Amino acid sequence: MNINYNDYTERAIGLLKQLIATPSISRDESLAADIMQDYIDKMGFDTHREANNVWALCHDFEEGKPTLLLNAHIDTVKPAATWTRDPYRPGIAYDRLYGLGSNDCGGGLVSLLQVFDILDRRDRKYNMVYLASAEEEVSGKNGFERALPLLPNIDVAIVGEPTGMQPAIAEKGLMVVDCTAHGKSGHAARNEGVNALYIAMDDIAWIRNHQFRRTSDLLGPTKMTVTIVNAGTQHNVVPDKCDFTIDIRTNEFYRNEFVLSYLQKHLKSECHARSFRLSSSRIDPEHPIVRRCLAMGMTPFGSPTLSDQALMPFPSLKLGPGESSRSHSADEYICISEIFNAIKTYVSLLDQLEFLRDS
Repeated sequence: MNINYNDYTERAIGLLKQLIATPSISRDESLAADIMQDYIDKMGFDTHREANNVWALCHDFEEGKPTLLLNAHIDTVKPAATWTRDPYRPGIAYDRLYGLGSNDCGGGLVSLLQVFDILDRRDRKYNMVYLASAEEEVSGKNGFERALPLLPNIDVAIVGEPTGMQPAIAEKGLMVVDCTAHGKSGHAARNEGVNALYIAMDDIAWIRNHQFRRTSDLLGPTKMTVTIVNAGTQHNVVPDKCDFTIDIRTNEFYRNEFVLSYLQKHLKSECHARSFRLSSSRIDPEHPIVRRCLAMGMTPFGSPTLSDQALMPFPSLKLGPGESSRSHSADEYICISEIFNAIKTYVSLLDQLEFLRDS
């Protein structure tokens, strides 16, 4: 079967233009979800929808076969104030398609859908599920996490985030910890009280200088950064409370629960995690899909940015057109040639896979 990649690229670009022209800020993606559902219906697939998550199964889905998930998100961040173009007006200049969400991750979203259609027409030894998920940019509970229990059992996933079509086989996790240092108020002129700000400063100095022992070959060290500090009511009152927030990016050696317990042991301030949900992830470098990437000359790497991978209880990797450096930036764009090459690369990667499960 000959594949006209130009036709599939044109279809992908046409869909992406519709999505760019339809605002889909996280938690407000219903119109974009409508577009995806209608488009997939017209392709001849039976769609499923939960909140603003839309998915479909391949026509020859068979229980017992290994199952591949093709996933990308439909939501975007808010446009930066420095856009020089209308972020919701898709525009093409030479090879570039400009528009909010074009790179993150509209390119992966529309490319994977065309690949889903192409491979649905071919003999495979595995099932496929295509999922356009919501609320990825805010790690919302009405996004991937809400759709997950309704999906078939998944063996491995490709997440279409912009990676320059190189496989990100590991991803850092995220935990946000809110801390409170407690002191005792007093008059600043009389050197009274216990200054909560100084207690917090000691803790912050420890956080700044601490290094976790285990460093990942792909993700580097687990990193802690204090990003918000708030204390005091007026200049002559010793503060009895100081609040600060830590952004923690974990590698695969440290579970979020462990890191919080570790902080509680070493800091004088109270520490409370907002969530443990967003763990670091890593796929075995010997997994069949990674080995196939290597055979095609790709270079695996570790990604510092978070995605829906953090919520996937099965092996996954990020692989998509575009560059992460363009994400969330003004005048965001995806190259049409990147989408063309992504569709070809995905098909080459997946069409020759003999199996999806570890041997």
